[in-house]
Amino acid sequence: MNIKNKTVLITGANRGIGKALVEEALRRGAKIVFAGMRTPAQHPDKRVIPLTLDVTNASQIQRAVGEVDALDVLINNAGVSPFDDLSDRRVLEQQFAVNLFGPYDVTQAFLPLLIRSRGSIVNVLSLSSLAAVPFSPSYSVSKAAAFSLSQSLRVLLAGRGVSVHRVLPGPVDTDMTRGLDIPKASPESVARAIWDGVEKGEEEIFPDPMSEAIAEGWRTGAVKALERQFSAYLPKSAANA
Repeated sequence: MNIKNKTVLITGANRGIGKALVEEALRRGAKIVFAGMRTPAQHPDKRVIPLTLDVTNASQIQRAVGEVDALDVLINNAGVSPFDDLSDRRVLEQQFAVNLFGPYDVTQAFLPLLIRSRGSIVNVLSLSSLAAVPFSPSYSVSKAAAFSLSQSLRVLLAGRGVSVHRVLPGPVDTDMTRGLDIPKASPESVARAIWDGVEKGEEEIFPDPMSEAIAEGWRTGAVKALERQFSAYLPKSAANA
């Protein structure tokens, strides 16, 4: 896919990776960028259309669908990541509401448009999808679930012409990681790598030095091979439904 002249929707577009994804899409010549935010803000580029979009709010999702008449790429980027110790179920439920059910609900709402355009879904996950981070276990659990959701959608939607990409960044210099004294990639470099991966058709996108270090091992590893094996179990009739 070439992003030039395409229509894109990005959730969590007000800051961090989401904001950088908006700017990079514009730089690559996107036709329209719908910027989903809880509190919309105007953008100097007229190609950017702000949307009021809290991914946990069903009515806002439906209103957003009414404002979008065509869509080529959906990027599920909105997320939350509080530090916790798994002692409070409410924290875990919040993580699932935003990081799992948010992308699920937004994807289902915009799926007819993506099928029409034979477009792409890009789910911004985390390396903690693969190995839990001990200081943010609820986040890790929710991202692992979103990882499996993305894998399942990839198989189910392939026959309908929709591709699904999983983004697996390591630490990125955003508000989420402000208190962590560790090396971090810039949101701008991560956004460039994400769009590069989408344009190249990469199923898994490793957009920073930490994640890139495991990329080859993942692509040639047993878990990826098992994913391909399991995907063959889906009856052709179901894949093309």
